[in-house]
Amino acid sequence: MSDFLANLALGFGVALTLQNILLCFIGCLVGTLIGVLPGVGPIATIAMLLPITFNIDPVGALIMLAGIYYGAQYGGSTTAILVNIPGEATSVVTAIDGHMMARNGRAGIALGVAAIGSFFAGTVATLLIAALGAPLSRLALLFTAPEYFSLMVMGLVFAVVLARGSILKAISMIVLGVLLSTIGNDLETGEERMTFGLAFLAEGIDFAVLAMGLFGIAEILRSLEESESRDVVRRPIGRLLPSLQDLKDCVNPVLRGTALGAVLGILPGNGAVLGPFASYAVEKKIARDPSRFGRGAIEGVAGPESANNAGAQTSFIPLLTLGIPPNAVMALMVGAMTIKGIIPGPQVMTKNPNLFWGMIASMWVGNLMLLIINLPLVGLWVRLLKVPYRLLFPSILIFCGIGIYSIGSQPIDVMLIALFGLIGYGFIKVGFEPAPLLLGFVLGKLMEENLRRALSLSRGDPMIFLERPISAVLLVIAFAALAVALLPSIRRERDEVFTE
Repeated sequence: MSDFLANLALGFGVALTLQNILLCFIGCLVGTLIGVLPGVGPIATIAMLLPITFNIDPVGALIMLAGIYYGAQYGGSTTAILVNIPGEATSVVTAIDGHMMARNGRAGIALGVAAIGSFFAGTVATLLIAALGAPLSRLALLFTAPEYFSLMVMGLVFAVVLARGSILKAISMIVLGVLLSTIGNDLETGEERMTFGLAFLAEGIDFAVLAMGLFGIAEILRSLEESESRDVVRRPIGRLLPSLQDLKDCVNPVLRGTALGAVLGILPGNGAVLGPFASYAVEKKIARDPSRFGRGAIEGVAGPESANNAGAQTSFIPLLTLGIPPNAVMALMVGAMTIKGIIPGPQVMTKNPNLFWGMIASMWVGNLMLLIINLPLVGLWVRLLKVPYRLLFPSILIFCGIGIYSIGSQPIDVMLIALFGLIGYGFIKVGFEPAPLLLGFVLGKLMEENLRRALSLSRGDPMIFLERPISAVLLVIAFAALAVALLPSIRRERDEVFTE
């Protein structure tokens, strides 16, 4: 316990420096803003802002990027409640009852409950990360190359299982991502692979270029084709502080949502997305009058919003302790850490304790900031919701171009983000989700490196992956999950969850 408190004290000492407080505030404010504005998500925003972090120290850069991620979860609920458009994918469920509450004149109560539930869930998730960080890192130190390879296989399989749409399409995207990661010089021999004689591909595809194109530019193109009609609530927002009865009605849904979101957020493959759906399903199932749901039930806002924020923050656990990104946003965080020369994994805690504990402490600071940012500024967010997207996208495009050029001063990078943007837009149009591709790209090099190390240890015998108990268990879990997901009944239920 004394070590736990000492580590938290170290973390708050790092997080509460003037620079890190400012960066945390900027991250939370930007995250809330892009969560509020439909058409821009955290993946696209973090991809666009990666170049800015190059001149910031690693701790401050990651604190800001993390603030953008969980800030977007808060902002997404504002759009879902006031406009009936989920600003973030995880706010889809909040829109069902949240917007009905707004139309019934209880918009302020819905926003207040969402903010309070998110703050509580974020606080619990932060303590959970701090508590699990040390034991999981010690466990991860037992991992060698075969275990890490099997863990990455399991992570990619879960990404397939939890991806929207066709499982076959998700597998295709992951394989494509892994293949793209092999472009450039061979890790050991230095021979060029799949460069087609093009000099700019000799060092491989830059992570920031791929991410900004697939998510930033592609998202702009997708948003431009959609109609801008927004059902902004005309009724007064009203008071933001819930009544005592409202709080009583929300206590149990918040507790259940926090527990569900925290557990699902740890799962590799974007389990955090399932948190709000699972919470809503549970609350509706155990409610005395399920018919209230869809008509403005306050439990339908409190539970999913708590699950949303808890899952967003516990998704940092596999990233910080094992070095495995559970979703596309965490893949961007891996990219940011790699750019800063930090290798994600169990050694982060021992080699960079300021980074590890500073990030954890900053999450609590960020949640407090979000509570302060969101409620008093509701009027400002409502006015921003009325800004036409056609006035926003030119500045976003210019920002993307300047940002990517500032990394390496290479004009080809600007052309590449445009190319990847068109490719990403094409993927979206034909039902291929780009997020698994980014996960495959980030994990591809790590998988290749660990595969080679494992086969070197066994002198080329692939049975090493089954002879090591931890590796064998991870592979069994991976293939069992894939086999279950391919069952017709499970596939139907899975499609229903993501299409509701």
